[in-house]
Amino acid sequence: MSEKLTIGKLASATGTKVETIRYYEQIGLLPAPARSAGNYRTYEGEHLRRLSFIRRARDLGFSIDQVRELMALADRREQSCMAVDVIANQHRDAITRKIADLTALAGELDVLIDSCSRNTVADCRIIEALGPSAEVEEFPVAR
Repeated sequence: MSEKLTIGKLASATGTKVETIRYYEQIGLLPAPARSAGNYRTYEGEHLRRLSFIRRARDLGFSIDQVRELMALADRREQSCMAVDVIANQHRDAITRKIADLTALAGELDVLIDSCSRNTVADCRIIEALGPSAEVEEFPVAR
């Protein structure tokens, strides 16, 4: 790609907000682009490829640090992909834990919803469950 892209065109091509692109540049995830005579950022094909990589990894839930590691590994194409596998496995394990936590939460909510008598809010078991479990004693006011 020999065409130079403005930040707006890069944002549009990747579905990324302009502010996010600037943030990725600021933290070093995306290299700073060249500047035009009018001091506008001018992006090239490599920026588009890197930002697309970042977006896809972020869409899959990888953290900024994991994306940074994956990009560093992607830049060294001749090395073993064992390190990539480690990062991917760690991420998958974290997702599996989150799914288990969310499944347990859904079960708790099911119990609360099933216990609802559908009378008044004053009798609502869901509201009761969300409130404090015990009365909080008021602290004496110094006079």
